[in-house]
Amino acid sequence: MFIDDFKAGLRRIAPIIVSASPFGVLFGAVAIQHGMSTGEAVLMSAVIYAGASQLVGVNLFDQHLPAWVVILSILAVNFRHILYSAAIARHIELLSPWQKAANFFLLTDPHYAEIERQAHSGEPITFGWVMGLGIGLYLPWLALTYAGCVLGAFIGDPKSIGLDVLLPIYFLGLVMGFRKRANWLPVVIASSLASMAAVKFVGSPWHVSIGAVAGIIVAALMPLPPGTHSEIEEG
Repeated sequence: MFIDDFKAGLRRIAPIIVSASPFGVLFGAVAIQHGMSTGEAVLMSAVIYAGASQLVGVNLFDQHLPAWVVILSILAVNFRHILYSAAIARHIELLSPWQKAANFFLLTDPHYAEIERQAHSGEPITFGWVMGLGIGLYLPWLALTYAGCVLGAFIGDPKSIGLDVLLPIYFLGLVMGFRKRANWLPVVIASSLASMAAVKFVGSPWHVSIGAVAGIIVAALMPLPPGTHSEIEEG
């Protein structure tokens, strides 16, 4: 049963590996350009395993900032993972504590999105399936980081060939995948406006957390879609 579910998770995540490939290579290339060794870059991918915050961290390391500033900046980018964990908690409540811990370590943006889609379709979310999702992306991410380190010298400045736009396009694709959800547009508009204002008046990377909080507030104030009350009562 575990093997079958694991294979199903692998099949689900396989197309996402293709879309994540340039991003993984980009991190490896940027890490090498900022003076990290190949081993350090791969270790960072293995331990932190969060592409956006890894890029933020690499850029901050060169600025000789206090450690607490770097840590808080990475936390600001990864704040969304707290929200992801809270959102999927009800979907994985049958997993044991150590299974949940393994799932949360491997939790990424596409991992979260696929769990939400699986739950929305009414399909079971098993430990084997979430491990297929997680490991199916984790191991390629390490390999892609290594490839980026090796190819970094050939890539040159990532911005010169437009690789710096990969991250916003990647997240835009994830957001658009939920466009059929109730109250999607008001939440996205509020989050986007707050994030853009935060970039101007507060600065990066805090705009990520500020935009998320704005979206949460608007979502909390919006009326629940029809049928939601009965679902809550049944739960």
